Amino acid sequence: MDTNVNVAENMNSKKPKSTFFEVLKDFFGKDLVRYIIRRVLMFIPTIFLVSILVFFVIQLPPGDYVSAHISALASEGEILTEDEAEAMRAEYGLDKPVIVQYGMWIRDIIWTPTDSQYYRIHHSHHNWKYSFAFGKNVWDVVEERLGITILVTSIIMIFQYAVSIPIAIYSSTHQYSVGDYVFSVIGFLGTAIPNFILAIVLMYLSYKWTGKANVGLFSQDMMVNGIHWYNFGEFLKRLIIPIIVIGTSGTCGIIRSIRAQMLDEIGRQYTLTARAKGVKERKIVMKYCFRAAINPTVSGLGGILSSLFSGSTVTALVLNMQIQGPQLLQALLTQDMYLAGAIVMIQATLVVVGILLSDIALAFLDPRIRYSGGSR
Repeated sequence: MDTNVNVAENMNSKKPKSTFFEVLKDFFGKDLVRYIIRRVLMFIPTIFLVSILVFFVIQLPPGDYVSAHISALASEGEILTEDEAEAMRAEYGLDKPVIVQYGMWIRDIIWTPTDSQYYRIHHSHHNWKYSFAFGKNVWDVVEERLGITILVTSIIMIFQYAVSIPIAIYSSTHQYSVGDYVFSVIGFLGTAIPNFILAIVLMYLSYKWTGKANVGLFSQDMMVNGIHWYNFGEFLKRLIIPIIVIGTSGTCGIIRSIRAQMLDEIGRQYTLTARAKGVKERKIVMKYCFRAAINPTVSGLGGILSSLFSGSTVTALVLNMQIQGPQLLQALLTQDMYLAGAIVMIQATLVVVGILLSDIALAFLDPRIRYSGGSR
């Protein structure tokens, strides 16, 4: 009898609800910190191996920057002699073996001595070498578009998740309804239509309705630090078409992924049990089903960051967007290996950081995930 009373008392006793900050403190106070440390330690050899692949893949096409430059001059009627070409290769360090070029490149990126000429000029210990195509330091070229690229990437990513998640939840909870069919058709169209075609259509409609194509991100009216800027309202207006074009393709994929996962979770046994016990439908969907369904989307954060960072290169060219995608294409076409290597290395770093962030988010969203055993 006493045992039954104790069991009843234990069942009736309710644990005080933990606040968000308490849950967050408990989450980071356990094995996740060790996991983050291990992943950060893995970051260095991963980036090192990526740098090797990047540098040697960029070197695969026949010729070098000097060859491409000589061809461009020849098309304009200017011919360089063999001695002049060799002198130019020696000036740029292209006369050395590839392995030597890589060693010099990675060594100077990691640390350039204080007594070097580069440090005396640029006051930096990280020498990303010289951009042949732009005629200046590689990092100066990258830095010109890095800030605007990160800003555009962040806005597009926020747009993707803000639009796709509510639509996916609605479609999964209203399966085969009119709204579900409408969103499915829009999703299939967004995935099927090439981005550059959609960009051209939207530019035409914008010009027809407003008299302006609303392309490009910079203005010819104001110059700050060598960059033309619109006022913020004009800048946001010109971001509408890029957000729709670049964001739509990713949004459609996220909708289809979350919808499929949500439908799978909604049909599981634990949701039926929760309904039988009288748990509110909203709580079942948002607290249990959605947290499990978001896992595949969160795990792909690294790839999304990289793709958005470079942007759809063809779309960026069509829309005259001054971001890193067209810059990388120009570097590859002119065989400007140091500039191309720097941009690809930044993308690779974003992938690694994005994967780390996605792993942390997965562990926070899904308590079933274990990294080092035990319970959390």
